Amino acid sequence: MPRGPFQYLPFLRRRRAERRPVTAPSLRTRTGLSTRLSENLIRIKETVAGSNDIMIREFKAGDHRQVGAAIFYVEGMVDNAVVNDEILKTIMIEARQVHSADRTPSHSLLTLAKESVVSVGDVTITGNFDELLFHVLSGNVAVLFDGYGEALVVNAKGWEQRGVKEPTTQSIIRGPRDGFTETLRVNTALVRRRIRDPNLTVEISHGGRRTKTDIAILFIRGIANPSIVDEVRKRLNTIDIDAVLESGYIEQLIEDNWWGPFSTIKDTERPDDVVGTLLEGRVAIMVDNSPFALVVPATLSSFITSSEDYYFRWPIATLVRLLRYGSMFVALTLPAFYIALASYHPEMIPTELAISIAATRSGVPFPVYVEAFMMEIAIELLREAGIRLPGPIGQTIGIVGGLIVGEAAVQAGIVSPIIVIVVATTAIASFATPSYSFGLGVRILRFPLMVLAGALGLYGVVWGLLAILVHLVTLRSFGVGFMSPFTPARPEDIARDSLIRLPLLSFQRRPSFIEPQDSDRLDDERQNDRVKGDTFDNE
Repeated sequence: MPRGPFQYLPFLRRRRAERRPVTAPSLRTRTGLSTRLSENLIRIKETVAGSNDIMIREFKAGDHRQVGAAIFYVEGMVDNAVVNDEILKTIMIEARQVHSADRTPSHSLLTLAKESVVSVGDVTITGNFDELLFHVLSGNVAVLFDGYGEALVVNAKGWEQRGVKEPTTQSIIRGPRDGFTETLRVNTALVRRRIRDPNLTVEISHGGRRTKTDIAILFIRGIANPSIVDEVRKRLNTIDIDAVLESGYIEQLIEDNWWGPFSTIKDTERPDDVVGTLLEGRVAIMVDNSPFALVVPATLSSFITSSEDYYFRWPIATLVRLLRYGSMFVALTLPAFYIALASYHPEMIPTELAISIAATRSGVPFPVYVEAFMMEIAIELLREAGIRLPGPIGQTIGIVGGLIVGEAAVQAGIVSPIIVIVVATTAIASFATPSYSFGLGVRILRFPLMVLAGALGLYGVVWGLLAILVHLVTLRSFGVGFMSPFTPARPEDIARDSLIRLPLLSFQRRPSFIEPQDSDRLDDERQNDRVKGDTFDNE
C-alpha cells in the first residue's frame, strides 16, 4: 500500500540519531532511579528548575515512620482530593500499620503501598526516570521512597475540562447532540458507549518530541482491514516533529496528497459519525487536546454524507443528498459559468434575460470578470469576519454586512444586480456541504475556474472541470481511491449508499472498496422475511 508523498520530504524522514544532543548534568545521564531519595529529588528539581507549578512534598512512612518518602506532581493537573485522601493520608497512616504487621522480605514497603495501601484503581511501578517524568507531566502522581530504586505512579488526573456539548461545525436536525471535547479519554468513552463490543480496539501512542501528545487509533478487530490499520501505525510512527497541538497536525503529516486543495482524511466532531465509519471498517484517529477526530480512508461520498442521512427515511435522505451534490457543483461553477456566458457566449442566454442583463450592466465601469472577483472577495471577507467575531455579532455582520455591501455596490453603479444574485446563490450553495474542510477546497477552486472563464469562456470552464476531475480520480486515501465507488465502478455500492441512499433493509454488505474482513451487516434471512411481510419470532 503506498505511503504517500510525505515519505519523500526530508524534514519528515529525519532520523532520531541525527538530532543535536542536549547537554545535561552528569546526574541526569542515568535513566534509572537512585535508591537514595535525596538524589532523586535533586535530579527532579534540576530537571524542572524554575517551574513553580511542580509540587514536591516530603514526609515519613513505614514502621515507626522511619522511611523517608515524597510525592511529586503538577499542580492543576491532579485531583487534590485524591492526592490528600487516597495517597498522602493512606501512606502516612495505613502504610505504617501494614508495614509493622508484615515484615516478610518479599513484601517491601513499595509493594505493600501498591497492593494494600493506595486506594486508587490505576497504580503502577516504574524504575525509569524519563518514564516517571512523563507520567507526572501527563497528570499522574509519583510516590518515591528512600531505599528503593523504583517509584509508584498513581493515576490522579483531575484537570479542568470542557463538558460534552453539541458540535458547532456539524449541526443536524435529528440525531444525538453530544460532540467530542478536548479530553482524549472522554472522546474514546463516547465511542465506547455506543460500541459495546470487546473487539473495539483503542491503541494509544505519543506524538511530538516535546509535547508527547496522546494519539489514539480506534478500529474494530474482525471488521477493519489489517493492512489499513498497519498503514496508519506506520505513518504515525514516521512523524518526527517537536509538537502536536491539534489533530490538524496529524492530518497534514500522514495524508497521501499534501499539495492539493482536497483533504484525503475526513475530520468530524460527532461521535455517531465516527461510530458509523468504524462499523464500515474504517479507522479513526483521535488526538488529545482536539475535539476533531480523523477518519481514514476517506472518499468523496464520505464528505458529502451526513450522519443524519441514516436517521431519516430513505426517500428524504436521498433527496437531501442529491441536493448536496447539486449545491457543491453550483458553488464550484456558477460564477465561472456566468462570466463565460456574459462575456463570450451571450447567444446561449435567452433573449429577454440577455437584454435584462445588458440593461443592468449599462452603467457598470468594470468587465464581468472584474465585478465577479470583487463580489466574491467581498463575500469571502464577510464570511471570514463572521467566523472570527463572537457568535451573535458574527451572524449580524454576515447577514447585515452582505445586504449593505451588495445594495451599496449596486446603488453606486460598481456592480450589476445580477452578479449580486449569482454571488449570493453561490454562497448559499457552499453552506450545504456537511464537511467544512471539503467546502474550503471547493471555495478555493472557484477562483481558478473564474480565471479560466474570463480568459477562454466555456472552453476554459470545461478544461478546468476536467483538470479537477482528473485530480480527484488520481487521489488515494490509505490505498483506497478517493472517487470510490465511482472509479473503479462498483454498481452495488453506488446504488446503495453514495448518490442515493436505499432503505436500511438493503444494507446487507459493508462497502466493498474498503475491503473489510467481515462484509456482512444485516441478516439476509430475517431481512427476506421482513420484505415478504412475515413477522419475526418473539423468541
